[in-house]
Amino acid sequence: DTGSSNLWVPKVGCTHCGLPFIAKKNKYDHGKSSTYMEDGKDFEIMYGSGSVSGFFSTDDVTVADDLVINGQRFAEVQDAGGLGLAYYIGKFDGILGLGFTSISIDDTPTCFENLIKQNKLDQPIFAFYLGDNAPGELTFGGYDTSKFEGELQFVKLDKATYWQITLDGIKAGEYSKVATDKITAIVDSGTSLMTGPKAEIAKLAAAVGAKPNVVGEYTVDCATVGQLPDVVFTIGGHDYTIPGRKAVLQAQGTCLLAFMGMDFPEPGPQWILGDVFMREYYTVFNYVDETIGFAKAVK
Repeated sequence: DTGSSNLWVPKVGCTHCGLPFIAKKNKYDHGKSSTYMEDGKDFEIMYGSGSVSGFFSTDDVTVADDLVINGQRFAEVQDAGGLGLAYYIGKFDGILGLGFTSISIDDTPTCFENLIKQNKLDQPIFAFYLGDNAPGELTFGGYDTSKFEGELQFVKLDKATYWQITLDGIKAGEYSKVATDKITAIVDSGTSLMTGPKAEIAKLAAAVGAKPNVVGEYTVDCATVGQLPDVVFTIGGHDYTIPGRKAVLQAQGTCLLAFMGMDFPEPGPQWILGDVFMREYYTVFNYVDETIGFAKAVK
């Protein structure tokens, strides 16, 4: 999750941690680990959907097959109730935060920062390929040239907290927003949809023919999905296009616009480029240079 910075896993005996038969979670038992070290400080983190709580511990953490982080501080979660149904039925056990240590709870060094400090990586970068109804890939220490077309275009971060950048502009049909003042956005693998300021999303939705519903989402007539205009984000002088049909999620006969209005108080970002964006563009995150690179993902 590039939108948070802590690692947590459910502990044995955790409450609100999955259903035994539908979505059984793998749980951590520090009593079975010879490398566990007690910490015990309380841990609580707030996500968009709610909070999870537990306590800090330290252990060796293995990422992928063979990247071992020695003495990583992380949280054992006792109650994941704040994540609600998404966690109950989700296919994940915990969350690996890939943001910067500056927004980590209790200033805990992130797993990725420790991988760099412990010289476990070839390069201080990680890269996401999100499959479109197909398997994806997260690469640590480099990127996979077979997963994108053309050249990577890098843009400097506006802030190294979240992976925050600035946008030059956004266009969709008759809608156009140009950066007269700074437009901030975070690139967030942990957000499924795209979000923007409520007033801007209302205009964008109207421009593509979407109608608001009672819960603040926007729907489009499923028969018109093929005619929806593209949504274009201009970043660092380059245009990044989300085809109209990819800006819609279809489920149970409803076509939901993949853009939601959310107003974050300062200094929060104005826009979130979530998985809808990252499915279209292979994304490389450089921790030391504080840059993000984009290239068209191979389909």
